[in-house]
Amino acid sequence: MAGKTAIGLDIGSSGVRAAELSFGKNGITLEKFGQVELPEGSVRDGEVIDTDAVATAIKHLWAHSKFSSKSVVLGVANGKVIVRQVELPWMPAADLKQSLPFQVQEFIPIPVDEAVLDFLSVEEFHNEQGAPMVRGLLVAASRDMVMSAVTAVQAAGLTPSIVDLTPFALLRSLSTQTPYGVNEVEAVVDVGARVTNIVIHEGGVPRFVRILLMGGADITESVAERMGVPMEQAESLKQSLSTDAQWSSDSVDESLMHVMDSSGQAFVDEVRGSLDYYLASTGSAPISQLVLTGGGGRLVGLVNRLSQATRIPVVIGAPTSSLELGDTGLSPEQLQFLEPLTAVPVGLAMAVA
Repeated sequence: MAGKTAIGLDIGSSGVRAAELSFGKNGITLEKFGQVELPEGSVRDGEVIDTDAVATAIKHLWAHSKFSSKSVVLGVANGKVIVRQVELPWMPAADLKQSLPFQVQEFIPIPVDEAVLDFLSVEEFHNEQGAPMVRGLLVAASRDMVMSAVTAVQAAGLTPSIVDLTPFALLRSLSTQTPYGVNEVEAVVDVGARVTNIVIHEGGVPRFVRILLMGGADITESVAERMGVPMEQAESLKQSLSTDAQWSSDSVDESLMHVMDSSGQAFVDEVRGSLDYYLASTGSAPISQLVLTGGGGRLVGLVNRLSQATRIPVVIGAPTSSLELGDTGLSPEQLQFLEPLTAVPVGLAMAVA
């Protein structure tokens, strides 16, 4: 394996998954990808609750997938992460980051001494008084939440070299920068089990981030509750209507279709609301395309629903399409099935490129 390597680790609500990339003269190669299911409740809405259970799953993942390193880029995204567009007085980048605790309390709902803060500069400008300013995305994450994830990773014998925001990882793995001009705007939507990440970017520069605490598992719960079946059976019924399954509308229970339609519509409405919020903000530009990924994105009809609701063309993301493929141990069919799950860990690993 030639060149530098990096491993991205995604701790989701239903499983842990990781991707190892190598960076060489011929581009980026996907060397390995693996995932291990998590016990129900060990991660709640994207936050690690049971450190031991998560650490055990990560150990199994490393033992099974044979990753070459124990250094990882770790992603976080949940309700305890706040991302706001703010305007601050211009100063050198290092000074600006040091000054964040003294400047941003009014923008976030948690005490700054309980938060991990970061700032991504988007553009510089002068205000009406002629003073230099910087506009960008303020990221504030609960320190306890971040440390619960870091502790689980360390308990598994790994070292988190970087803790990154999951939406930024999605941007690296899925933004189609080259085909678009600088003014083209794209939305990336990653649908997980309990968390959906939305990031809107302009030519690769993030403009808007929203983390929704809803996903595929909410649809499973609706099926279980309204059809009176156990969660395992509800998940099986939902998967039978995925875009990967072979099915016919003539052979599907009408009540199941009704439940899926209503719960799927609630999700679509939330996504549309987020996009509308961005479009109503000052300086926003029309969204040219929506890229859909994540395990929850397989739900049949979701592409059409999103396209009709938002009036934006929707495409399925292909995070591995620009990568060379190493000896992953996965067949082409397996890789195609798993591809929606690779976007986050691949993008996390790209942070070191």
